[in-house]
Amino acid sequence: MEIEKLTLGPLHTNCYIIHNHMEAIIIDPSGDAPQIVGMIDNLGVKVKAILLTHAHFDHIGALEAVRNQFSIPVYIHLAESDWLTDPQLNGSARFGMDPLICERADHEVHDGNLKIGNFSIDVLHVPGHSPGSIAFVFPQSSMVIGGDCLFREGIGRTDLPGGSYSDIQESIRLKLFSLPDSFTVYPGHGPSTTIYHEKHNNPFITMD
Repeated sequence: MEIEKLTLGPLHTNCYIIHNHMEAIIIDPSGDAPQIVGMIDNLGVKVKAILLTHAHFDHIGALEAVRNQFSIPVYIHLAESDWLTDPQLNGSARFGMDPLICERADHEVHDGNLKIGNFSIDVLHVPGHSPGSIAFVFPQSSMVIGGDCLFREGIGRTDLPGGSYSDIQESIRLKLFSLPDSFTVYPGHGPSTTIYHEKHNNPFITMD
């Protein structure tokens, strides 16, 4: 399994394309839809779905364009099922930009296993940055797409509506840090890291 990263949109948000040279999943189509479509065309793969780590505007900027281009379903955590249609909830109305209104997701997910095409994905609910934040774990590839929960030597902000510092601490300690140390973490912003590195170097995580 391969992973491609595109850093897109006004906040330089990471969009990931997970593929096996035949099928693909797009995670967080953050902006600049032509770049996403162009990458898919270059890979020559069939897109099966869009997965959203959460519904903040900088992670869904190209959602409708990409969904319509490939006629594929969208998956989101049930706690944020209303955020796609509400500019106040997704934050687009708060930052001086045009309100972003998307169609509702096709599927609401929660903790558990998700099978899409040839992909088997473990879904972890990791609230704190937002109430419906989720991480997508690909066990066979030793990687996790973590959204804005855990960054390289940092964590997601918790001062937005629905955010919670205590929740993000618990999500990281109990959910993400339960993964093997060797797992690579691909965050919503910035470079990748590993579970091991964050356990030993992240100044924002209290382990007691």
